[in-house]
Amino acid sequence: MSALVDSNVILDVVTEDPIWFAWSSATLEEWAEREILLINPIVYAEVSIGFQRIEELEGVLPEACFRRAALPWEAAFLAGKCFLQYRRRGGQKRSPLPDFYIGAHAAVAGMTLITRDAARYRTYFPTLKLVAPGS
Repeated sequence: MSALVDSNVILDVVTEDPIWFAWSSATLEEWAEREILLINPIVYAEVSIGFQRIEELEGVLPEACFRRAALPWEAAFLAGKCFLQYRRRGGQKRSPLPDFYIGAHAAVAGMTLITRDAARYRTYFPTLKLVAPGS
């Protein structure tokens, strides 16, 4: 089994977020003991914003802890369909949000998603297994 880790959880740990650090670090530690933790190019890109050099980023996201997973074409298709629903419900963004790609990836691959921002995932990916605060 494997779990896809949302960028917000990683960033909570990296930045030692005063509100979310404890939950995010404990959750990652717990899940790493029994599951393979994965990231995809979207998560990698979102986390990379806070780093000047790729070597620094790789130090925070070592492959021994976070395996890399390619974004399947089926996930891109599903992300587009969910984004269309979002737009029809009044969403204002003009291009698919990273959350749609992340949620679709976990959904089509049958993975659990570790996130602390579950609302959008629950709305657009109702069958997706989430690990989130309060769940």
